[in-house]
Amino acid sequence: MPGNPREFLAVFRYSRRALELVWRTSRPLTLVLAVFTLLAGVLPAAVAWVGALIIDAVVAAAGVYRETGVVEAQPVMLLVAVEGALVGALAGAQRALSASQSLLRAQLGQRVNEMILEKALQLDLAQFEDAEFYDKLTRARREASSRPLSLVTRTFGLAQNGISLVSYGVLLAQFSGWAVLLLVLAGLPSFLAEAKFSGDAFRLFRWRSPETRMQMYLETVLAREDHAKEVQLFALGPRLLDRYRAIFRKLYREDRNLTLRRDGWGFVFGLVGTVTLYGAYAWVAFTTIAGRITLGQMTMYMMLFRQGQAAVSASLSAISGMYEDNLYLSTLYEYLETPVAPRTGELSQGPDPADGIRFEQVSFTYPGAETPALRDIDLHIRPGESLALVGENGAGKTTLIKLLAGLYTPTAGRILLDGLDLREWDPEALRRRIGVIFQDFARYQFTVGENIGAGDVSHFEDEARWEQAADQGMALPFIETLPGRFDTQLGKWFKDGRELSGGQWQKIALARAFMRSGADILVLDEPTAAMDAAAEAKIFEHFRQLTRDRIAILISHRFSTVRMADQIVVIDGGRIVERGSHAELMALDGIYARLFSLQARGYR
Repeated sequence: MPGNPREFLAVFRYSRRALELVWRTSRPLTLVLAVFTLLAGVLPAAVAWVGALIIDAVVAAAGVYRETGVVEAQPVMLLVAVEGALVGALAGAQRALSASQSLLRAQLGQRVNEMILEKALQLDLAQFEDAEFYDKLTRARREASSRPLSLVTRTFGLAQNGISLVSYGVLLAQFSGWAVLLLVLAGLPSFLAEAKFSGDAFRLFRWRSPETRMQMYLETVLAREDHAKEVQLFALGPRLLDRYRAIFRKLYREDRNLTLRRDGWGFVFGLVGTVTLYGAYAWVAFTTIAGRITLGQMTMYMMLFRQGQAAVSASLSAISGMYEDNLYLSTLYEYLETPVAPRTGELSQGPDPADGIRFEQVSFTYPGAETPALRDIDLHIRPGESLALVGENGAGKTTLIKLLAGLYTPTAGRILLDGLDLREWDPEALRRRIGVIFQDFARYQFTVGENIGAGDVSHFEDEARWEQAADQGMALPFIETLPGRFDTQLGKWFKDGRELSGGQWQKIALARAFMRSGADILVLDEPTAAMDAAAEAKIFEHFRQLTRDRIAILISHRFSTVRMADQIVVIDGGRIVERGSHAELMALDGIYARLFSLQARGYR
């Protein structure tokens, strides 16, 4: 439990938001939950009260029978019928509570997951590449999606038990006001222990998020088809499984220690409640023997003590649980309140369409990195021109493309399209202008057509556009051989899925880039790495013909295709160190000429 009551109460600030979330998810079910919670709170005390009347009525009827020999059973039978009706109503209320909670749980779980995913769509690429953010996302998805309903259920349960306690207290007060106080105080030790260990469990949950994420990743590596080849070939399975087990053992030790401490202290403090209960029983029994209360009242008070203690314990447990739920909800709202960079751009065209793309003294450093990925980049590409980016892995080529696509913002300098700074462009308008295939393109476990249609969501299901884009991406010939053509399921995750070769997947990705028929900037980032040199040359010759009036940017390590570009830029250490045509760079006899000669020697 936190060090002071104010800190403890501050944790409950998420309760109102959780209640609002449940109310917005389903108002009818929330109202049903509230009504039947009220009934379930009142009915137990009514059953106990009628039970006492039955016992006293039976005692009175037995006395009349001994004196007169006449059986007066009608009042007793009437009271039995009333109690039966109350018990039936209580069972119905509890069933209705269970049903409404089950339905609400399904709707609320879906709503919270939608909120998590909707937030993910608003975030920047840099946030997805941040390990701390991923821990935050993991915590939100693993626990927080179930906590709002848990919190609301406990809130209603607290209300139900509170109502029951008030009704029990009214009846117990007729016996003794001290009995009511004793009933409440007996449950406090157990509550304090539960609150403390709830806080400990949450702090443990936050601390070990990276280990949990690693365990999930190891599950993926061991059980996914895209890792299976290397796992089997390199005999990685046993080693990775041992690491998976080691993480479990570490997490289990922590859970075991917490569980033993929690349940051990829970048992000790539970004994306090048990001693209190039987002390109250002895008190009531002594009072009955002394003739101060009737046998029926004794039965009722004993039942009230037992049910009252259960209600106090449940109420305090609900408060402790609500405290724990609020702790976990903090991870959900911490994620949902992750700051998002404001979208300042609103313009959809620039003042000078003939100017093309300009990089002016552009530098960029990844968040958390010390060394810039790009330094002082100056570059100009006019419409109708093609540019090839050359450099070693890690030189900054793909980073430059991410900046151009608006996935990152330069830390210095600016990028202009049609004479307008990218920061002033509307993000959607900018991205409609650009068709990109990255070297780590996605392989969606969708149909062929949907894989291609993903390149332009406004035509996601347009079969005519699929076919046109597939033809431009040179994927149509092999698609025609598939059993369902564009309706063929790809990948192995779903039934009847077909796996493609690396080159075929790259043609699908190339077709995806051509889906944006309105895009006048086409970027190919190592798009043919899985193809042989002849196939790559054929694709790029085809690509040049299709992009005569567009800006084409190519990243490739194969200089036989790079030499086709109008302008070649060599990037080294994040800087442009050489630029020019193939002939100019060969005459310069610098980095490009050396790399070209090395590669050409390999083909001799």
